[in-house]
Amino acid sequence: MKYLSEYRDPEMVEVFIREIHRITTKPWTLMEICGGQTHSLVKNGILDMLPKEINMVHGPGCPVCVTSISVIDEAIHLAKQPGTVLCSFGDMLRVPGSAKSLLEVKAEGADVRILYSPLEAVQLAKDNPDKQVVFFAVGFETTAPANALSVIQADHLRLNNYSILASHVLVPPAMEAILGDEENRIDAFLAAGHVCTIMGMEEYYPIVEKYQCPIVVTGFEPVDLLQGILMAVQQLEAGIYKLENQYSRSVQREGNKMAIETITEVFDVGDRAWRGLGNIPQSGYEVNERYRKYNARLKFNLDLPAAEENKDCISGDIMKGLKKPRQCPNFGTRCVPEHPLGAPMVSSEGACAAYFHYSNSSIQEPVSTL
Repeated sequence: MKYLSEYRDPEMVEVFIREIHRITTKPWTLMEICGGQTHSLVKNGILDMLPKEINMVHGPGCPVCVTSISVIDEAIHLAKQPGTVLCSFGDMLRVPGSAKSLLEVKAEGADVRILYSPLEAVQLAKDNPDKQVVFFAVGFETTAPANALSVIQADHLRLNNYSILASHVLVPPAMEAILGDEENRIDAFLAAGHVCTIMGMEEYYPIVEKYQCPIVVTGFEPVDLLQGILMAVQQLEAGIYKLENQYSRSVQREGNKMAIETITEVFDVGDRAWRGLGNIPQSGYEVNERYRKYNARLKFNLDLPAAEENKDCISGDIMKGLKKPRQCPNFGTRCVPEHPLGAPMVSSEGACAAYFHYSNSSIQEPVSTL
């Protein structure tokens, strides 16, 4: 299959592994931003193939993982309202809020439904005019066009019973927050190829220059990731820093202009609280004034008290690249996918879930104490 099987070619994997080993002379810490990349690295055993000098750490690139507890509480509050249908992607249901998860309130009788597209929620609202349908719009830039399109479609249909609870987060501000942290140890980034497919690459050039940090836009298959790692290490060993595009079969510098126009029609950029990372300025999308009637926070007058994070969960340190999942004292004991302390253990893109399902005791640990 073109653009898939060739990026899983064992011979190409061997070529890149040998070259990474050949050129690596110093310890380097690389962070892959996307949770999908994390799972591919762990599932395919790539971490064990790398030189001991290459320390791969796992960034905040899982939208489920970084959705704040307070937003989960908002979704739960809406789900419990009479006559309301709360629609969500399946990943969100078992993520713990301050007291319960959406799955628990569903079991108690709340009308919580798993959908695969926000446009399904629009159709649900059209078919059920006596119900208030709310779509839990979680994601990075990749899911924003579809969520924005659902608002545009609802407006076109003049639906008064549809809204979205937006919890969109943006990758470049998160990268800057990590690089600007006083504990930062990141030498280079593997940027998320699917995000750049939508948004392009322009936002990353200033980050590279400001922090003198190589960024390589990378795909998700083993060959993609190893080539991205090689490109990053080549820069680091040569003492240079620039933005490179490994994922050129999908990513163009300008991104997808139609998708970007759809996003900007519906959303404004504003501050966003990230689970484990705190408030990051200008790092999220919220429904703009033009489409305010579809903003669930305004429609339902949401003003819940801020929720505290679980102090036993070290997801913040993991997503900053300061610790690995197995360095959490609760990993695999008090914190398992069926009963998670935090989102990274339950999300299909969470680093803790990847280590729990795919790794073994020999999984690569940091070469130095972070």
